[in-house]
Amino acid sequence: MHFKNCNVFAIIKAKGERDKKRSDYRPKNNEERYDHVIAHGKEVKVFAGNANMALAEGICRNLNKELGNSAVEAFADGEISLSIYEPVRGADIFIVQPTCKPVNNNLMELLIMIDAMKRASAGRITAVIPYFGYARQDRKAKSRDPISAKLVANLITKAGADRVLTMDLHANQIQGFFDIPVDNLLGAPIFAGYYNDKFGHGNEEVMVVSPDVGSVARARAFSHKLGVNMAIVDKRRQKANSSEVMNIIGDVTDKKVILIDDMVDTAGSLCGAAKALMDIGGAKEIYACATHGVLSGPAIDRINDSCINELLFLDTIPYPADKPACSKIKYLSVAPLFATAIEHIYEEVSISSLFE
Repeated sequence: MHFKNCNVFAIIKAKGERDKKRSDYRPKNNEERYDHVIAHGKEVKVFAGNANMALAEGICRNLNKELGNSAVEAFADGEISLSIYEPVRGADIFIVQPTCKPVNNNLMELLIMIDAMKRASAGRITAVIPYFGYARQDRKAKSRDPISAKLVANLITKAGADRVLTMDLHANQIQGFFDIPVDNLLGAPIFAGYYNDKFGHGNEEVMVVSPDVGSVARARAFSHKLGVNMAIVDKRRQKANSSEVMNIIGDVTDKKVILIDDMVDTAGSLCGAAKALMDIGGAKEIYACATHGVLSGPAIDRINDSCINELLFLDTIPYPADKPACSKIKYLSVAPLFATAIEHIYEEVSISSLFE
């Protein structure tokens, strides 16, 4: 074969010299090659929607950082308008937004904020959802029921979240609905610290009570943290948000009992269990605690009229602005716990110690 006006050997020689020059710029080992690769965002930035601004500010105080400069508003027709007033490129972004009432608005705010951060080239986006709405719709209870918890998980993932940080999911299996890492913090250690200070560890006058069979595992673990025995309230649910207490498994006579649950919605189950413990079981004092205070409908009136001495919530959900104050309700802050979790996630450190 003849190549006119073409020196093949010269071409080969020139190519070899170019390859040699390129190799001079290559790292000599893997350490040099990956020296400047960042596994996470270059800095932590915390932003918040309108659902629980007080909690977001508390988290930032514990992190010694300023809350991200953004504004979530609404257009005249109700569409959500988001403005972010600072760069987020390459940053490790944490968006604090529980999907509490109004559930759909707060969920949409979260999705829009995630999308905006993704399009602004954030390094990593973590959705911090202290209360995960739609969690009770985690299975088909009857024909043609939706599994809305899975749908919401898909929406958050598709919007661009890289990780979810939440607390006391209504059902632990919801973690499997996500195709991204999920850290499900527990509120029990916070309650345990409070009651151990109040009553002392291993106080024989104290007993932990599960308000229903579904909360037995939670109550058992909590009783171990307090070093006390436990009992169970057996009930039969007649319809949604209504229950009839049947009997009590365990002896609570002359005991200071602590009811524990993951959430209180209309407070029917909680107040019914408290009444049974007092009237049927002969308990001396009734205390109650739950991670999420949803407090829908007649919840406040029921709590005021109940025999509960004190009801503890964590501030994953703010107290409803349209409800009257209730002297029996007290809040404990989760801001230090979430701030510590954020630090561990950013530094790629295990958060297993936070479950103890």
